[in-house]
Amino acid sequence: MKLIAIIAILLCSISSYAQPANIPQLDKSPLDMSTYPANYPVLKIQDKASEPLIARVIYSRPLKNNRTIFGDVVEYNSVWRFGANEATEIEFFKDVVINKTKVKKGKYSIFAIPNTNKWTIIINKDVNTWGSFKYKATEDVVRVDVPVQKSTTVAEAFFIYFDKATNGFTLNAGWDDVKVSLPISM
Repeated sequence: MKLIAIIAILLCSISSYAQPANIPQLDKSPLDMSTYPANYPVLKIQDKASEPLIARVIYSRPLKNNRTIFGDVVEYNSVWRFGANEATEIEFFKDVVINKTKVKKGKYSIFAIPNTNKWTIIINKDVNTWGSFKYKATEDVVRVDVPVQKSTTVAEAFFIYFDKATNGFTLNAGWDDVKVSLPISM
């Protein structure tokens, strides 16, 4: 009986040190990063990078959690932050071209206006903002309509990744049974 009491006291004292009270709760939508070329940081430290870093996107990954996403959680015809929490940010490490518009090297926010058949992808100058609450169209650098691609598989978490393309690369994003692709040339 004494042994059980000692073990219980030790377990309680250990668990009280496991998570200090001043550390924030874990976010339900974890922060993620994608690069072009894909996996650039790992390739760089392994001395396997065959081309320089061109783009990096930092975003939070919301989860489906048995919800209807598009048309409900993410409203159609409304500006969306392209992820969760802070507005998604993309940084270009050299000038690129999107829809015949030169986008200068630098950091931008990405927003989207989802619809059933197409999304308007927006590259915007305003950075370090939360959500799309302070979105200003006057800060847009470029807007591009891209078709919605329906998938037979459902993505539980929102995702963004890059693919190599003939004249540059493609930013791919999706969630639930929807995917969109934004061509970017160099």
